[in-house]
Amino acid sequence: MPERRRLRSLPDSLRAARTPADPAFWRSPVRGARFTAVLGVILLAGLTLLFVTGLLSYAAYNPDLNRVNDKTPDKGLLGFYLFSWPTGPHWLYRLTQGLHVTVGIVLVPVLLAKLWSVVPRLFALPPARSAGHALERLSLLLLVGGALFQFVTGLLNIQLDYLFPGSFYTLHFYGAWVFLAGFITHVALKTPRAVRVLRAGVPRGEADTLAAPDPLPATLSRRGALALVGAASLLLLVTSAGRSFDGPLRRIALLTPRGGTDPGPGPNAFQINKTAAAVRIRPADTGERWRLTVRGPAGEFRFSRAELLAMDLHSAALPIACVEGWSTSDQQWRGVRLLDLAALAGYPDRPPGVFVESLQRGGSFRKAALRDNQVRDGRSLLALEVNGAPLSADHGYPARIIVPAAPGVLNTKWVETLTFGEL
Repeated sequence: MPERRRLRSLPDSLRAARTPADPAFWRSPVRGARFTAVLGVILLAGLTLLFVTGLLSYAAYNPDLNRVNDKTPDKGLLGFYLFSWPTGPHWLYRLTQGLHVTVGIVLVPVLLAKLWSVVPRLFALPPARSAGHALERLSLLLLVGGALFQFVTGLLNIQLDYLFPGSFYTLHFYGAWVFLAGFITHVALKTPRAVRVLRAGVPRGEADTLAAPDPLPATLSRRGALALVGAASLLLLVTSAGRSFDGPLRRIALLTPRGGTDPGPGPNAFQINKTAAAVRIRPADTGERWRLTVRGPAGEFRFSRAELLAMDLHSAALPIACVEGWSTSDQQWRGVRLLDLAALAGYPDRPPGVFVESLQRGGSFRKAALRDNQVRDGRSLLALEVNGAPLSADHGYPARIIVPAAPGVLNTKWVETLTFGEL
């Protein structure tokens, strides 16, 4: 108390001369251990969900099948995945990736508020008072740096703004492990104290090192500050989550490229990620001269679109779900089952996986590998039509892959070659 009175008696000129390393430099009355602990608990739950759904997204790419599916070929032990990705329920990836991106967006105000609440500690001197304190500071560096890197690259990817050097997949993958190292260490060191503070406040006789020793007059209570953070998160939820739904919700998803506007009427009027023009697909490439090449033990076969349409056609109601978190509702696809094409290629029983190649001339995922369980699912199609009409050029005319629960980039458009066999 004498120290606080002494600080308040200092002239403004001396107060202004203080550096960020001095606790008295920080004067907000909102900062405090309990305020930080509440934000920390929210982030503990949210960031854990982000990491788990991120691992699920990694597994959905079938990273063990082929290097073209995995953009982190030198991952080593970090490249484990949880399980072979299933085809059911058909909305699985739509759910997991939608959660991953939506929760990430909603947590932005919470993360910024948490960083603001602990910023005085980032300037505390000496940098390390003991081995334990040094470990805490190191974990804080990894946690803050990793979290900011992951959130910034993730948000840029959602907006399709590839401003970062290198592949988003590689950067986000390794960034996640750097973040996790700091996250686990920080949680282990700080959770016990955070729980005590939430239950009973700062113990009597112990200083609240996050509270300002010389606070300014309060203009907002700590509860009010938490409510403000919650309102900001709610606003982000309302203006982003609708990109995964049709109708009014999509029209108010103003903060995402696949929201804000209605794609319009018509069988092919639903969201796309890349257009035919963007990947240099020319009309001549998909015209009368186009042929689908199918390879396998029985040899190599070439089919025109008319010949494919003359085969037994099947229908499936499946969505498109993208890594950026947006998705469509179920669309009615019609085409030739992959398992029937596998039988023509020489695998009448229990067909293996398939290697798919596209006509597109540039961009990532021009090629993709699908697992055997994906080929065997009767809903997996070489689609020729959607919603009762031929595919549009932007939706993959003359033929595209559609597989239940697969990420959108594995539903290859403008298919040129299918090679069935070991991958």
